[in-house]
Amino acid sequence: MNQAAEELFVKQLQENQNIIHKICRLYTSDEDSHKDLFQEITIQLWKAFPNFRGDSKFTTWAYRVGLNTAITLYRKKKRTIDTIEFDNTYHRVKQEDYNFEEEEQLKLLYSAVNELNDIEKALVFLYLEDKDYAEISETLGISEVNARVKMNRVKGKLKKILNP
Repeated sequence: MNQAAEELFVKQLQENQNIIHKICRLYTSDEDSHKDLFQEITIQLWKAFPNFRGDSKFTTWAYRVGLNTAITLYRKKKRTIDTIEFDNTYHRVKQEDYNFEEEEQLKLLYSAVNELNDIEKALVFLYLEDKDYAEISETLGISEVNARVKMNRVKGKLKKILNP
């Protein structure tokens, strides 16, 4: 890889590293696992960057590589990556904006999401990130229709979990 491509990769990674952190929070439960997964995703992005043609946005591509890496590691007998527990997450809420009821609802939602399989978690994650179905389908490598159908099924699953 030439120096210009290297500099472009570093710049894009620095500007979009929050994507990787969000994925790590979704698939890990402690700081060490988070750091390990962050490093692994970064390595996979670096390895794949020469093949990045720019057909999609860098963020879409980073979501795809990051989620695939996390899911692959998660499936490999959960090596050192555990599903995130809600109590281990840190919320950055301004004190004056704190809403106990909202916090309880978030806790219930995270608990319900933890009962989903890894692909369903990725789908919910992208949906909650306000990605449209076109970008979700591109990121997950499925058709847009399939993304919509899966999301409707996941919504139904979450409703059953939250309202047994």
